Amino acid sequence: MATTIQISKNLLENLKTMKINEKESYEELIWDLIEDRMELSEQTKQNIAESEKEIKEGKVHKWEDIKKDLKINV
Repeated sequence: MATTIQISKNLLENLKTMKINEKESYEELIWDLIEDRMELSEQTKQNIAESEKEIKEGKVHKWEDIKKDLKINV
């Protein structure tokens, strides 16, 4: 049984850009997104949330410091 859902134009545009090819259905795309989300462990989800919070708070490493720590010259 098919049904319809309402989404914003912004979400529709984002979904369009995520399609692998033009023939991919939105249902296939949504199932892929659900599958990806289910594969993340709770710890990984927590780590991602913590990282996002730190980024929003401006707690990020500067590229110059990273290069120095890793001893790379790019």
